[in-house]
Amino acid sequence: MTIVPDDTDAAFYLPTADPTRFLATRRTEGPWAPGTQHAGPPSALLTRAIERLPSSIEGPSQLTRLAVEILGPVPTGEVSVIATVTRPGRAVELVEGELEANGRATMRVRAWRIRSTSINLPNGLNGHLSPPPPIPATADGFRDETWSEAYLGAVEWRFVSGHLEIPGPASAWTRLRIPLVAGEDPSPTQRLAAVADSGNGLSSLLSFDRWWYINTDLVIHLHRVPSGEWIFIDARSTLDPSGVGIAETDLYDASGRVGRGAQSLMVGPR
Repeated sequence: MTIVPDDTDAAFYLPTADPTRFLATRRTEGPWAPGTQHAGPPSALLTRAIERLPSSIEGPSQLTRLAVEILGPVPTGEVSVIATVTRPGRAVELVEGELEANGRATMRVRAWRIRSTSINLPNGLNGHLSPPPPIPATADGFRDETWSEAYLGAVEWRFVSGHLEIPGPASAWTRLRIPLVAGEDPSPTQRLAAVADSGNGLSSLLSFDRWWYINTDLVIHLHRVPSGEWIFIDARSTLDPSGVGIAETDLYDASGRVGRGAQSLMVGPR
């Protein structure tokens, strides 16, 4: 495995001579374990592969669902990503992708793309719903300074309600501080995928130091393609004594709601 230098902060991923292979920098690292990626950046990298994949649909299309299965810890270092159209169609197609690290599949994705065309909807059915709250003037930090050194510090957080370090539902405006892939400007959908996996952490109900609440998946449904660099997340979690739970997020851009995310949670004491 190619080792990423510790001082590499330019992006979540560095490209290589092989367009399917990337070096995951320390900025992808999540808070659960050293040397392990937060699921946000690899979800965004899979989204990038899907967006770059030629479509079989006749005319314009858009991503409407992204279902990421997390098969195990995703290490930092070298990863490879592939995507293929497995169910082509003139109006609807299914795309599948895989992220591999250290010779094994660590994440898989299934995504639907649907043709997009202008239609006349009755008044009041434009899909945007109510606008999100204003973006706060300043960014927020963390009491735990180590959180600012990896993924959490590579995202700008402007909390509207709650906080990552305070148990309970929370909402925040987010913006990536660094590119997904060095030398590229991430698409708005890639930006959304990079932060949507933070719903369980944003709305945590238990102490991070004493409990696990790790997600096994991330499912995003989009009724509209996001725009711009800001993504608003409104997150809440529900836990059960059986040791499972769910985190649910409403996802917005500056114009209004674009969709919803959900994560299945494995909950238990550390």
